Amino acid sequence: MKKLILAAFALTTAVSIFAQGTVNFANRIGAVGTTTPGLTTHIWGPSSTAPTLSLLGFGSTDTTTRTPGTTPINFAAFGMTMVGQSNGLSASTTLIQLLAGNATSASLLPESSLVPDGQIATFRTQTSVAGGIVPLTDTLNTVTAGGTFATLEMVAWDDSSGQYSTWTTASAAWMSGEIAAGKSGLFQVSGIGGGPGFVTPPNINDIQDFNSFNLYYIPEPATFALGGLGAAALLIFRRRK
Repeated sequence: MKKLILAAFALTTAVSIFAQGTVNFANRIGAVGTTTPGLTTHIWGPSSTAPTLSLLGFGSTDTTTRTPGTTPINFAAFGMTMVGQSNGLSASTTLIQLLAGNATSASLLPESSLVPDGQIATFRTQTSVAGGIVPLTDTLNTVTAGGTFATLEMVAWDDSSGQYSTWTTASAAWMSGEIAAGKSGLFQVSGIGGGPGFVTPPNINDIQDFNSFNLYYIPEPATFALGGLGAAALLIFRRRK
């Protein structure tokens, strides 16, 4: 009998240690499992006039609780279209995922310590909710369940070619200038859900200063090299002159 009790206790302890945390992965009002309005942000495609332009922050079409004095960003004025809008990136082939890190306090972890975690989501197809993620309760393997902290970041990328189904492959293609992608910036979430107590998952879009962002292209290395050569040539010319 004692052996059975000890075995049951050990199993319970193991489950609590390795339990996976959960969060409601959404960026619009009406996140999974709640009717309480949260913060609504949007994700945009590349600029039609400056494809390498990256914008991050409170958008003029967002409904958020922002720091006083924050000036809204008009993403559309920079030639950007929300994911899922006509003439924009396709809602079904633009992918988004969380990078996650298990935190022990309210302090943000460095981005280098985060890893791709949880499910890969797509975007809503209705025009009225363009730029919004298809909401889901996301299970994070690297985050401890039951009221702890996590540092998270959203990463989104264009997989219209069908060649980049994971962030690992997509980020490499992004860095080499092959596809457009973008990041939300780091944010901290507390009260992680899951675990033996079945803690209710928090809504990531309830975080103050939750950002809208856009996908963009990183110039190919050759572009940087040519730019560097041009600058060097101009410097030499000026010295000679």
